[in-house]
Amino acid sequence: MSKLEQILILDPPADLKFRGPFTDVVTANLKLTNPSDKKVCFKVKTTAPRRYCVRPNSGAIDPGASIIISVMLQPFDYDPNEKSKHKFMVQTIFAPAAVADTESMWKDAKPDELMDSKLRCVFELPSENDKMNDVDAVSKAAPMLNSSKVDGPVAAKPTSAALDDTEMKKVFEECKWLQTEVGKLQEENRQLKDDGLRLRKAQRPDHIASNSSSLMGRDVSTSSLPSLLVVIAAIFIGFFLGKFIL
Repeated sequence: MSKLEQILILDPPADLKFRGPFTDVVTANLKLTNPSDKKVCFKVKTTAPRRYCVRPNSGAIDPGASIIISVMLQPFDYDPNEKSKHKFMVQTIFAPAAVADTESMWKDAKPDELMDSKLRCVFELPSENDKMNDVDAVSKAAPMLNSSKVDGPVAAKPTSAALDDTEMKKVFEECKWLQTEVGKLQEENRQLKDDGLRLRKAQRPDHIASNSSSLMGRDVSTSSLPSLLVVIAAIFIGFFLGKFIL
């Protein structure tokens, strides 16, 4: 009896293409479709099991259903002069009416019940044109991605110039706020000095001598705090302006 033809439809049908660089795991997908009215069991084999990870590597496909097989090539040193000899085989069988143990099913299967398809592995490196196309695709997608996020909680910053403008605006706002605070402190300082003068003038002459030392101490203590805050605010302004200039 002749061997049965493969019932499943494979996509791709003959070659599994892996596109480098191969410094990291590279994945190729294989789609299996069952066009029949029977359930089909499958398993995937390879000539280089240590170089690949296949998920899932076996299973069953219902009538009219499809499944995606992920074939993951492990990192390796690629030599363009070396042709790949790696191959894969998809082996299938119509599922029995009652399948209790799939391992025993495969072990007891007769050769004329098995169907298989073979695929070869092809390694490719991206050409310069492909790299340029990838760069163009990323640059075109970036504005669309940024525009879609403008109405969100945080708008994306598409360029470094936008980041610089934001930092510049922030520095100006900080400096403006500090200048305002310095002005307020200076005004408070002048007000305290005026209050001290009025207090000294209001005192009787006979109490001026006895209270002069305490009044001066109170004047110095009330005016020293705003003066210290003025100095601190000036230091902050110098720091932010120096940051902006740099």
